[in-house]
Amino acid sequence: MHLASSSFSNGGAIPKKYTCDGSDASPALAWSGAPQGTQSFALIADDPDAPVGTWSHWVLYDLAATTTSLPENVSKVEAPPTGGRQGQNDFRRTGYGGPCPPPGTPHRYFFKLYAVDRQLNLKSGASQKDVEQALRGHILAQAELMGKYGR
Repeated sequence: MHLASSSFSNGGAIPKKYTCDGSDASPALAWSGAPQGTQSFALIADDPDAPVGTWSHWVLYDLAATTTSLPENVSKVEAPPTGGRQGQNDFRRTGYGGPCPPPGTPHRYFFKLYAVDRQLNLKSGASQKDVEQALRGHILAQAELMGKYGR
């Protein structure tokens, strides 16, 4: 499975537009190569370089198996028109919360897409931990995209 973005390249800089210093819009994402048996997709975006430990920026789950992309600026509601359900990030908000690191060395932001063999059927507002726990034993494939942002 392959995950890419027209908003930034893998390993490249994330433009300010997709951060707390810009409009905080989620980047456009597209994927291909999901395995047979995929029933849904889940997406987690996080920052392992945060001073307090891994910081969750986006939790999205139960995307339809027919989904192959997400547009830029997905609505920050529990059930966006693009499909799936959005959980709560570590900013304690629903949907995408862009990079917002302290000054210093740029942080790495990982967008991790999972092909799942079932719907997770979690309650609204699920956390990254909730989704990761529900994914255990149900991941058919995984793809990853990493971008960097610093101030």
